[in-house]
Amino acid sequence: MSNLTLILGGARSGKSRYGQELATLEAQGRPVVYIATAQAGDDEMRDRIARHRQDRPAEWRTVEEPLDVVGVLKRETDAGVILLDCLTFFVVNHMLSSGDPATCESDVWDAEGAEAAVRELARVAQEVSPTVIVVSNEVGMGLVPETPLGRVFRDVAGRANQETAAAATRVRFMVAGIPMAVKG
Repeated sequence: MSNLTLILGGARSGKSRYGQELATLEAQGRPVVYIATAQAGDDEMRDRIARHRQDRPAEWRTVEEPLDVVGVLKRETDAGVILLDCLTFFVVNHMLSSGDPATCESDVWDAEGAEAAVRELARVAQEVSPTVIVVSNEVGMGLVPETPLGRVFRDVAGRANQETAAAATRVRFMVAGIPMAVKG
């Protein structure tokens, strides 16, 4: 039986904080593994990552893994809860895993590879014994992105959220720090 939860929300909606609260509650004293998918490409991102590190309980084990999240899920069999923050960066990391993402050239985008990686992640998250909580950004409620890469990313991330939501037993949507039950 799947024990997968998806937490969706916009920027500053409280999704990471809620994910941490839910992981603590679900763990009931068992080990928590936090999978961080963000990569520090600039000083501002390094600061964000540092703040996220400070917000996590010291006893949690953090695995910084931008691409091989499935491998981490398969290895962490002793965890009570695995919290993945966030699916959106996982998608970006796979879409732009080759070439120079700074140029945003269309020949380095791998939308199909990103979608395949999400399908595998959703499948494995349903099969592992720890509770898996996935945090992701809701990307379809804002403006249409100005650039082709932005539009492709929005589409891939939206399908990733749908794929994960379909596999999840629970989906929560964060609005102003308040979780709203969407599924389960």
